[in-house]
Amino acid sequence: MKAIKKAVFPVAGMGTRFLPATKANPKEMLPVVDKPLIQYAAEEAVAAGIDTLIFVTGRNKRSIEDHFDTAYELESELEAKQKHKMLAVLRNILPSHVNCVFIRQSQALGLGHAVLCARPVVNDEPFAVILADDLINFAEKPCLSQMVELFNFQHCSILGTEPVPKEDVSSYGIVAGVEVKPGLMEVSGIVEKPSSEEAPSNVAVVGRYILTPRIFDLLEKTQQGAGNEIQLTDAIAELLKEQRVLAYNFQGRRFDCGSKLGYLKAQVEFALVHEEVGEEFREFLAKLHTRLDDNVIELGKKSNA
Repeated sequence: MKAIKKAVFPVAGMGTRFLPATKANPKEMLPVVDKPLIQYAAEEAVAAGIDTLIFVTGRNKRSIEDHFDTAYELESELEAKQKHKMLAVLRNILPSHVNCVFIRQSQALGLGHAVLCARPVVNDEPFAVILADDLINFAEKPCLSQMVELFNFQHCSILGTEPVPKEDVSSYGIVAGVEVKPGLMEVSGIVEKPSSEEAPSNVAVVGRYILTPRIFDLLEKTQQGAGNEIQLTDAIAELLKEQRVLAYNFQGRRFDCGSKLGYLKAQVEFALVHEEVGEEFREFLAKLHTRLDDNVIELGKKSNA
């Protein structure tokens, strides 16, 4: 089977949970410290050997395309001011051998439809899907690199998974199956957003997938499901009838940056290890902790009202 060289980034979502911040700015462009979520996702793909990044976009997503484009005026200004370090950062957002392709999702028909939109570029190759909302880090090897290595050995579709609290299963696609070794499950079934009573396990699919091209044929036939959307989960359930699918509990920590709390946690954790501000930020948090009482919190609530 061919190597994984293409990754699909479904970025057409509205980001309503972050309004008004996302009224005119894509949620994927929200920064964690000084880097937008979509760049973390792209860097993870490149580290895994991906050389073609396929962004499935929608309205008001032009800034994603601009971010990965060359900003000649800005580069000239930085060069004139001899800000060489920042200029290098700007020029190395992506390596020169990596290509970006932008495809418009004309209708908001769900994740499955977004993946299907990438078919003309992916063609008959296995490929990755990365949801930038799920920021995964703090591991010796990036999450997608772990999955690509596993794919190179197993040659089948792989779902990035992690155990979640039973009360949270209704927010995820949940897999059933048999554990073949610690952290690796042979999938026998998958259900989109089941109730805690109906969930076959607490192993949830998160925003990392490696899929064989057969998924496109199945997505073509998939009817609208949960939320009146074409669900990728439903097509994977059909794929299970024909091919092996593995669920892999990746190494690392996931931050659900599609939620405000998860996004704030990511800001704190990434700031703590940031080479420029990390030390001062740790000192700030230590001081904040000593004065964090009800009066301070109450004053903060009033100032934000």
